[in-house]
Amino acid sequence: MFEYLPPLNDHNLPYPDTIHPIVVHFVIAMALFAFVCDVVGTITKNPRYYEVSWWNMAFATVSIFIAVIFGQVEAGLATPYVPSAESTLNLHTILGWGLSGIIAAITGWRYVLRNNDPKSLPIAYLGVGGLLTGLVLVQTYLGDKLVWIYGLHTVEVVEAIRDGVL
Repeated sequence: MFEYLPPLNDHNLPYPDTIHPIVVHFVIAMALFAFVCDVVGTITKNPRYYEVSWWNMAFATVSIFIAVIFGQVEAGLATPYVPSAESTLNLHTILGWGLSGIIAAITGWRYVLRNNDPKSLPIAYLGVGGLLTGLVLVQTYLGDKLVWIYGLHTVEVVEAIRDGVL
């Protein structure tokens, strides 16, 4: 059965490069920009910002599920060579799945708010948006740590693991 699968490349992946970081950067940008638009819309009383925020959250919801799917594939093919890399990867995975549900729930709440009154947002929603921003920043830190500290899926680390150095 395994002979039908494509061979792994120098990134230890069956495709040219990691896809998860590409997709997840859209999620990060859209979620953070949505919160900024909500705050600016509340301060300026301009409902156009709420519309921009809504669409950013809607696309972030779709994108995060794509990011999580590719993240699961790439995490399964990663070789965390020290316990701290493995624990960071596990935390990043759990928080990623959690964020997919949280973003979907917030987007659903936003949909209801948008249908009821598209020209205002309750302060509670802004508070939840602030908490979401914090979670996204923590998740970004963990992902950066996996790449820039532990080097998962980087050519040098993959080669070192294959050569038995790590």
